[in-house]
Amino acid sequence: MRSTSTVFKFLQILGVVCGFVFAAPVSAAGLDALSSNDTASGLKEALTRGAEIAVGQLGKRDGFLGDKRVRIPLPESARSVEKAMRTFGMKKQADELIETMNRAAEMAVVEAKPILTNAIKNMSFDDARGILTGGEDAATQYFRRTTSNDIAARFLPIVKKATAKVDLAGQYNQYAGQAAKLGLLDKKDADLDTYVTHKAMDGLFLMIAEQEKAIRKDPVGTGSAMIKKVFGTLK
Repeated sequence: MRSTSTVFKFLQILGVVCGFVFAAPVSAAGLDALSSNDTASGLKEALTRGAEIAVGQLGKRDGFLGDKRVRIPLPESARSVEKAMRTFGMKKQADELIETMNRAAEMAVVEAKPILTNAIKNMSFDDARGILTGGEDAATQYFRRTTSNDIAARFLPIVKKATAKVDLAGQYNQYAGQAAKLGLLDKKDADLDTYVTHKAMDGLFLMIAEQEKAIRKDPVGTGSAMIKKVFGTLK
């Protein structure tokens, strides 16, 4: 069993991690003035904040479709087909397919929140140390590494249900599969549902990374009294 001193030191390190303030000198006196409960609460709040904001931004109407940073286009290897569709009077169908892809991502992304929260609960000491010594997106990479499989499994059925309502999606999969066999289309782009699922995940982790960067830069500026109480001592 770890001693009380060891446990408290562990919480101190995790407090630094979830505040994402690696450059700030740590005030031991300031941290000692906080209770273990305060430190643990600050940890939970800081780690979940970025994920919650990212999911909230993307999980609303036009969260994907209206944001050029994460908007999901047709696969790059299918752009020539899209161009031909627009040239030969199928602009409406092409637009419908792209909108459906993005709406599917918007519906699916809300399912990521409990998975991300579970990853926070299961973070080990080595995970925390890796984030502490890692780069500016170390926490995001931790989420990507520990949640990608579960998120993909949760997203895919939702995406499939959405795209099944569009005839062109089924046609895309049929012709894309043949094109992939002939080497005319990347295999990873041959199934539209899988493609949309992975692009939705890419968008989610991009937004989490942006939130992580913001919290690293100004943890006190989050407006949270608990984060301010805990991480204000690290200045």
